[in-house]
Amino acid sequence: MLIAARDEAAALPQLLEALRLQTLPAALFEVLIADDHSADGTTALVAAAETTPFALHLVALPPGATGKKAALAAAEAQARAPWVVCTDADCRPGPSWLQAYADLLLSSTHPLLHFVSGPVRLTPGGAWFDGLLGLEFAGLVGVGGACIARGRPTMCNGANLAFRRATFHEVGGYADNAGLASGDDEFLLHKMHQRYPAGVRFLADARAVVDTPAPATLRALLRQRVRWASKYPHYRTAAPRQLALLVLGANVSLFVGLLAGCWPALRPWVAASWALKLGADAWLLAPLLRLLQRRRWLAWLLPLQLLYAPYALAVGLAGQRAQGYRWKGRQVR
Repeated sequence: MLIAARDEAAALPQLLEALRLQTLPAALFEVLIADDHSADGTTALVAAAETTPFALHLVALPPGATGKKAALAAAEAQARAPWVVCTDADCRPGPSWLQAYADLLLSSTHPLLHFVSGPVRLTPGGAWFDGLLGLEFAGLVGVGGACIARGRPTMCNGANLAFRRATFHEVGGYADNAGLASGDDEFLLHKMHQRYPAGVRFLADARAVVDTPAPATLRALLRQRVRWASKYPHYRTAAPRQLALLVLGANVSLFVGLLAGCWPALRPWVAASWALKLGADAWLLAPLLRLLQRRRWLAWLLPLQLLYAPYALAVGLAGQRAQGYRWKGRQVR
């Protein structure tokens, strides 16, 4: 298992405890934590964690090597298993998380897998928009899983994925986008799918859900989404671009439709468009929310739809214009 960590001393004890509780026998996995020049005691915390039932290794990045991709690559270079599973230092997997991956990878019906994307669920950050954000994030996970199932992968989440190490090296790892701070997950997904179109899978298993903390403030949320959006110009496959334009166009059209509703003759068409969009979203989200055990989030569907067009436009434009951003105490691009 690979974990990149920078200044995560507050979060790592909870992650290590979650890994201690894994139902997969501890002798069957090892954990490699790559410390990205932390200044808060992360290194000492990992070095002092001597009571873990699984093999735990600290990987220190050399001077000049920085960022999540460099950390993951350094940890991968010291791994011994043919497959690695990745999560983030502030995440919390359930007790059967690794067992769910093991069951899939050991299954004789999936011998040609190269990349597996897993489900991620937001935990409340204490903000008023937690429900809205949880539903929106679930939608991203659902769309990513559906696109993988359709053979046109668009997105995944580095908080929960696995890949075959030999294929990682075959496609060049992170070398062709090492200069970008974001995208350790999606760029790798796209490259592995291009090389092995039938080798990508979404793990729709409730045991495989990983919890990740939601941004606690609106400012933190916008910073996160601008960072994500900054990857858009660097995509080399058509599917992510097409999906982004489709989602943005559909939501902006609905928003404009509200203004068009000022003309009585157009109101039935506007109402039908909204009903069709909300019905399609509910149909997509319902099974995913069951998987995530968060069915109550569906109540936020209408408020999310009302807010999504201006939000998506603002984030998309900011992401295209961004020359860099602050992340983990660093100025990156």
